[in-house]
This record gives sequence, C-alpha cells and structure tokens, in this order.
Amino acid sequence: MNIISEDEIEKIALGYLQSLGWQYIHGTTISPDGEQKGREYNEVILGSRLRNAIDTLNPTIPHEAKEEAFKKIYRVGVENFLPLQNNETFHKYLTEGVDVEVRRGDGIRGDKVYIVDFENPERNTFLCVNQFTIIENNQNKRPDIILFINGLPLVVIELKNPTDENATVKSAFNQLQTYKQAIPSLFTYNSLLIASDAWEAKAGTITSDWSRFQSWKTKDGKTTADTLQPQMEVMFNGLLNKKTFLDAIKHFIVFEKSKEKTLKKVAAYHQYYAVNKAVTTTQTAAAESGDRRAGVVWHTQGSGKSLSMVFYSGKMVLTLDNPTIVVLTDRNDLDQQLFDTFSYCSQLLRQKPKQAEDRKHLRKLLSVASGGIVFTTIQKFMPIDDDMIESNTA
Repeated sequence: MNIISEDEIEKIALGYLQSLGWQYIHGTTISPDGEQKGREYNEVILGSRLRNAIDTLNPTIPHEAKEEAFKKIYRVGVENFLPLQNNETFHKYLTEGVDVEVRRGDGIRGDKVYIVDFENPERNTFLCVNQFTIIENNQNKRPDIILFINGLPLVVIELKNPTDENATVKSAFNQLQTYKQAIPSLFTYNSLLIASDAWEAKAGTITSDWSRFQSWKTKDGKTTADTLQPQMEVMFNGLLNKKTFLDAIKHFIVFEKSKEKTLKKVAAYHQYYAVNKAVTTTQTAAAESGDRRAGVVWHTQGSGKSLSMVFYSGKMVLTLDNPTIVVLTDRNDLDQQLFDTFSYCSQLLRQKPKQAEDRKHLRKLLSVASGGIVFTTIQKFMPIDDDMIESNTA
C-alpha cells in the first residue's frame, strides 16, 4: 500500500499551480532571515512586489499618490479590529482601485490607483508560497500554501493527509477557522479559502460555514470532470488558472448585507459558467447586427438563481457600459425577494436598484436614456388611465 505524506500532497498542489504559471517560492526564502528577505514575520503583504505592481499599472500617477495608495492598503488591517469590514474595504480597493488625490498643474483632483490588472493577467505577478510563517499576537502560524497576486495574499490553502482518518477536508476547514482567529491580519486581504485532502477540495470565503464550502466540478466549463479525477486537480485547473481566478474575484464575489449580518459569497462553478455564457450571448444579441434574443438560463430549485442574476447584472453593467436592466416577475412576493437580494449586493452592482411602486412610477424610472436596475411586476406594464382616455378620444 502506498502511503502519501502531507509534504507530498503539498508538492502535488504546488505542481498544479506551477503548471498554470504561478511562480513558486518557499516561505523561508522570503523570511527575515531568508535569501530574499524583504518582510518581517508580522507582515502578510509582500511590500516590494506590491510597490512594483503599483508602479507598473499606474505609469501616469505621481509618486506621492502611489505612495498614498500603498499606505491605504497597508493600513486597512490595522485601523480597527473588524475583520469582515476590513476585508470588504480591501475588496473594493482590489476590484475598483484605490482613491487618491493627484496634484496637477491646474490643481488637485481625484484619481484611481489600480493594484491588479484584471483584463491582462500577464501584467500581474502570480506567486505560490508554502510554509509562510506569520507571527501575530504571540502566535506562530504557517498556512500550507498562500497565493499572492502582486504581493497581496488572496488565497489560503490548507491541506490534509487523506490516509489519516482524522485529517479530513473538514479538519482542513477547521484549521482555516483557527488561522482566522490567530492571524486575522492575513484575512484582511483574503479572497478565497480552499480546504483539500488531495482528493476532495472545497472553496469558500471568510464568512462561509462548512455547508457553504463547495467543490468546483469542471476544468473548462464545458464538461463535468470524471469522478475518478482528484477534485483538487479539477479545482486548481478550473478555478485557479489566471484568467478564471481574476474574473471570479472581480465579478463573482459579493458582500450580501442584510439587516442582520453581512455575508461574503463567491459564485459556485455552475453560476460562474452560466453567467459568463449569458453575458456573451447578451453582447451578441445587443450588437448592431444582433437579433435581440439573448437566451434563457434554466435553474433547478436551490441552485442560487437570485445570486446568479446579481452576478449577471453586475457584469453587464460594466460590459455594456451602464445599460438599463429591468427585472420582471409576475408576483409581488418574488419581486420583493429579488429586490432585497439585489439591494444587499449593491457594491457589486455599483448602484442601488429601484423598485417601481405603480405604473406611473415605472414609466418615470424607465424614462432615462440608459442606466439603472429597475424591479417591477408584469402587471405594471398595463396602460395607465390617461392612456385609456387618449385611446378612447382618438
């Protein structure tokens, strides 16, 4: 019987990542005593890499503004002890850029400093690091693998040995929860958490409980992977390839803010591929030569159709340059349910949705040249009384 060790599982995972173009460095190499140094044990950002990225991606921004952006990113995790709030602040910096003030010849104006190029993956640096020691609050922790983009620790991966009956994927999940308590600064910058035992693999966010950690069942979005393939290999190839990973971070993560709590959610694999296909067909249908028929997405119960609609709308707002999106239902309760979900996710949508109160209000909401997300029931498209009077007197 072949026995596989945790070190070997780590090597397998790192091999998958390197085959996808992630550069590999052992954690000791960039420790205070390592060959490259450059960080203290209490620092979770690779500062020199982040500075290089800021310089590369923002060539026209003055040095002072770049330094302002750098300091803002560093300060996110130290200004308060609200990990989820810090994470949300950083996610906005990550996906929308950091607001800075730029002094020009004609005065001072606002501008953006971008820290990741989402459209051109190769302009970023992708780094996988194992045994990255972090010391915080007198606790010394070494997550198995951390994935950095431009020096920012966006993914934490915890691995367990499948031959140890006590070391399951669930125990890897539990270890991630321990890290969240012991080294919270790392999770200020976290986009995804992954737990695996080399065969099974599940991903979630910093607010996901165990039931919300999900597998990724396809490498390409076209065919479901064979059940004889290790889920870790499928997830790494399907989700952690550069293009998909950047797309998922920018367009498929939401902070759902209800009255009771905030939950950070990431799309499941079926939502990710369905939405991207819907966006592509919508672009084709809306083109000058398009037939205006984008298609239909079929959902099963419990598949997360409300969030799929949010992800679709959020991406369409950027893809079609601020279109008007109308969400049409045939029941008041469904209209309210969807409106609430969209309202909770307004950061991804970059605007607050509006709900038509009656037929006149609907007309007012739709009387714009473009822009806006409008909720209404189909009954509100009936003619209003003034229309009936005009029709009868014509």
